[in-house]
Amino acid sequence: VARRLSLRKHPECHSMAGGKAIEHLAQTGNRQQHTFRLPMQQYRNCDFSFSGLQNLVNKAIIQKEKEEGIQEGEILSCVKDIAAAVQHAVAVHIIQRTYRAMLFCIKNSILSSKNATLVVSGGVASNQYIRKGLQTLADANDFAFLCPPPRLCTDNGVMIAWNGIERLRAGLGVLHSTDGIRYEPK
Repeated sequence: VARRLSLRKHPECHSMAGGKAIEHLAQTGNRQQHTFRLPMQQYRNCDFSFSGLQNLVNKAIIQKEKEEGIQEGEILSCVKDIAAAVQHAVAVHIIQRTYRAMLFCIKNSILSSKNATLVVSGGVASNQYIRKGLQTLADANDFAFLCPPPRLCTDNGVMIAWNGIERLRAGLGVLHSTDGIRYEPK
């Protein structure tokens, strides 16, 4: 979405990654100016998919470009509103699907409802809007919420290293010898 909105050309976002630019613009946008249907509402599972949402957003952008008489690659006047609406739709989708997963895990005794923890990591955990929504979800369902600081959430390599540190501290699943392990670069 950030690429399609040409946010690298936006004066406030030229040096930001796409997700960060969406989050930044969404802070002052009005998400109610655009409503995007949530993905996969007909499926009663825990899967995530954003392709349907991406198609809806692309159609809305094309329509707005026509209305404003601008070419693809130019900045729409409503870019902040679109960013806010997209961020909200993504957050609601993630929260709904995570809630389903939480219920599934408790119902099937995969997690104990007494000390269940929702762990959020990776790039999505650096978005404060999504992070706050998941924190609220965890609190409402008596789950502990574990999320690394945002500065550690932007790089999956850092997340893997952080997980390794936590596992080392806990003495869980730590290999002391790499004999017999084969490494294959991709």
